[in-house]
Amino acid sequence: MGYLLITGASSGVGREMAVYFSKYRDVIISGRNQERLQETKNLCDSGHSILAWNYDLSDIDNLETELGRFIKENRIEIDGMIYCAGYMKMLPLRAVTVDAMREIFSVNAFAPEIMIKTLVSRKYNKDSFKSAVMISSNISERGAAAFSLYGSSKAALDGIVRNLAVELAPRVRINSVLPGGMKTNMTKDIFADEKIENSIQNANPMGIGEPKQLIPMVELLLSDKASWITGQQIVIDGGRTTDITDR
Repeated sequence: MGYLLITGASSGVGREMAVYFSKYRDVIISGRNQERLQETKNLCDSGHSILAWNYDLSDIDNLETELGRFIKENRIEIDGMIYCAGYMKMLPLRAVTVDAMREIFSVNAFAPEIMIKTLVSRKYNKDSFKSAVMISSNISERGAAAFSLYGSSKAALDGIVRNLAVELAPRVRINSVLPGGMKTNMTKDIFADEKIENSIQNANPMGIGEPKQLIPMVELLLSDKASWITGQQIVIDGGRTTDITDR
């Protein structure tokens, strides 16, 4: 078994994934904050190999080269990836700029496609890569004020998943998980508003989620037990998108 690459591992969902999967396999943790990435590494199981790749995924121009160099310098093979990195910024339409578009889409959509391209390349990773799970968002299928860039970037990510799943089958499987409202480092400013937190709590039949609740589905999708599942968007949002109760 090769390494499992986990992006966004310096906090939130990525950190939860890293700590869990390090219990039984070798992992690569990736993040742009070196100090927080080291904190994650310290939390991981020391019985397996834990490599840290400190890289800012918004730098898409050098991403393929740098990821390929990391693989070759460490003489490793990567057979799976969990893409947890994400950039969320609430922007009403009047505040949208080209720079903001580029910043959000670079991390949420462009970088994961470049990484998949690199990982399926025999030049860098032989024939090792088998499965990827992208952490998207339930907003990719819905809508909310001030979320046009974030929501559309996650919709783009899901589109990448569907199309690459077809292009790379049967060698590689790619799926996405669409979480609902969860308390993470990325959403802390939203939940800091008690009114908003109560609103989210009331809108979710199963309450506000936690990153660890995504792990069982991600683990399944990476495994051979999901050998006939690809190109799918699995919603895990505590029933939020199912509830049409008139409040």
